[in-house]
Parts: sequence; structure tokens; C-alpha cells
Amino acid sequence: MAPPGLSIVIPAFNEKRRILPALEKIRHFLNAEKMDAEILVVNDGSTDDTAALVREVMPAFQPVVRLEMLENPGNRGKGYSVRRGMMESQGSWALFTDSDLSTPIDEYQKLAAPVQAGKAVIAFGSRGLPESQVRKHQSWLRESCGRTFNLLVRTLVGLPYKDTQCGFKLFTREAVEAIFPLQTIDGFGFDVEILYIARKLGLRAVEVPVVWNHSEDTRVNLTSGTRAFLDILRVRYLDLHGAYKDRVSSRRGLR
Repeated sequence: MAPPGLSIVIPAFNEKRRILPALEKIRHFLNAEKMDAEILVVNDGSTDDTAALVREVMPAFQPVVRLEMLENPGNRGKGYSVRRGMMESQGSWALFTDSDLSTPIDEYQKLAAPVQAGKAVIAFGSRGLPESQVRKHQSWLRESCGRTFNLLVRTLVGLPYKDTQCGFKLFTREAVEAIFPLQTIDGFGFDVEILYIARKLGLRAVEVPVVWNHSEDTRVNLTSGTRAFLDILRVRYLDLHGAYKDRVSSRRGLR
């Protein structure tokens, strides 16, 4: 069987309320666009009915869309889930998106445009550009923490982007195979690491303004947010100690 054109990876932890509506919206979008695709739900040790619900609807997606579920060995984190899903995906392109679809799935076309045009091998959604449309904001405290986080990202690891944390990122197959084997961070700070690795590899990445809506049931809390801050320091530490150097050097030349 030929590989699908697009893989959509959805990390999921205790998502029984949101996973089915999200899958249905994605299926509707894929059908409307007549896209050849697979959906990989990565169950990150859920203790609710997330896994059972996904298994129940699998037959309804066939044969137009292949829906598969990957089971993590316990709760390993969003970064681990995304890495696993991306590395086990088969599509020519691979998108990861949050299960709450804070960025609506039809915003995919905005990411696809620069990749299709050959302007980038990575395109990622951003809430921080002038053209971005944040229709439902986070609390003042969360948005303030986000701005502080972005300032630290720009200062400590030199990433020039306005928003590294939007969970809506598209990669070509070559970019997937270059970046994700090098990823080490399993928590919420993984976005910074994969974009940092991409920059070290010289891969062309473009930040794209998207529509975004805050979800009240977000999985980011004080503990995970603090770890994400520490992950910035970890990326810098690993790079300074040569953790990426040898592995990155063997992949030079991919653009």
C-alpha cells in the first residue's frame, strides 16, 4: 500500500470529552478536501475512556482515512507522544495538532502553502504575528507567562519566532526524519527543542499566522509550565555540551 499524503498526529491524555469531536472535524475536513491521509492518536497513558472511544470509531473511518491508535507505556508526556507519532507516521508530510483543535484543522492550508511552494520544509502556526487571530484569549496571567517564556526562548536559545508553543506544526517527511530522532525532551518544552534542532540543521522553517481559540480544559498547568521554562535551559545546556553536534553534522545539507 502506498504511503498517505498526510499524517496527522494527535497526542491524547484523558481526552474522552474532546477526542471524538476532534476526530469527526478532521475526518470531515479530509473528506471535503479529498485528501489521502492517516490519523495517529497517541494515547499517553489515559486513565479514562479515551482509548476505548477511539477504537470504537476506527471502522467508521475506513477505508477513506486510516485511523490508528498508538499506546504509550504509561504517561510519558506530550513531547514523547508527538515524537513517537511523528516517527511512526508514514505520510509524505506530517502535521501534529492538539486534541482540542485550538487551531482549527482547516488552518492546515495556511501551513501547506509555503511548503507546497518550496519555501520551507517546516511550517508552524503562530499566535504572535500581527495577522494572527486569537479569538478567545487566555487569562492575563497565562498570556504574561507566555510573553516571558518567548523572551527567554529568544534570549537563551536564539530562536527568532514570536510563538514556539502553538500546537500546530507541519513537517515534510525529510524534516521529520532529520529532527525527531534528535529530540530528547518529553514534556511541553519539546517545541523549543525541535525548532532549535531544525535551525541547527539549517532547515527552512516559516512561522504562519493562524486562528486560535483558548481551551479552558488546557493541560498546561503551573508544574508543566515551570518544566517548560527549565527545558529552555536544558536545550542550551545540551547544545553547549555537544549533545546535538555529532548527530547534526551527519545530516547537514538537507534543506
